[in-house]
Amino acid sequence: MKYTVIIERGGESGYVVYCPALKGCVSQGGTREDALRNIKEAMEVYIEALVEDGLPVPTEIGKDTVELEVSAR
Repeated sequence: MKYTVIIERGGESGYVVYCPALKGCVSQGGTREDALRNIKEAMEVYIEALVEDGLPVPTEIGKDTVELEVSAR
């Protein structure tokens, strides 16, 4: 399965990353690579728990990501 993740610089250092489709699935890391590795592991555990509990696994079918540039007036 493929999911979109959002990665942002942390408030003080490092990076915070989360998966919007998997509500509450958040991780962090000192580098982008660490943060991405950590969120992948968190997502796998999250999905495993859903399957074990007999709950549906969210998908991103029909989702579209678009970047827009806006200017200040």
